[in-house]
Amino acid sequence: MVCLGNICRSPLAEGLLTSKLPSITFTVDSAGTGNWHVNKQPDKRSIATAKKNGIDISHQRGKHFTSNFFDLYDYIYVMDGSNYSEVLLLAKTEEHKSKVQLILDELFPGDNVDVPDPYYGLQNGFDMVYVMLDEATDLLAKKLIAKHS
Repeated sequence: MVCLGNICRSPLAEGLLTSKLPSITFTVDSAGTGNWHVNKQPDKRSIATAKKNGIDISHQRGKHFTSNFFDLYDYIYVMDGSNYSEVLLLAKTEEHKSKVQLILDELFPGDNVDVPDPYYGLQNGFDMVYVMLDEATDLLAKKLIAKHS
């Protein structure tokens, strides 16, 4: 899961998908295209939003997305078009590029819908992002479980 700073959207997506997949089979992680928040907790509003929905993301720490992630993970879900472009710049092969997808393509295939960045907004923006990511990760979890069963 990739967003800009790895403190708002991607930590929520990581927490949501992790809660829906068997940990023995799947590893979910998140990172940011920017490196400002490396080793920091997610935004307190993301932590609060996840917590009120029964998910603890307070243990997560920010990571910076590097080209090594292409070799570590089978799928790379990005939150918006800017993240998509930044991640593709780091792809070294066509196989790497094929791993990258907008997460909301799960809900709106081919429409290139972005998950809005709630950082500069109010708490309700985090709540809206949570709902979007919850729906997308429901579909994604079902697809991944079916594919890897």
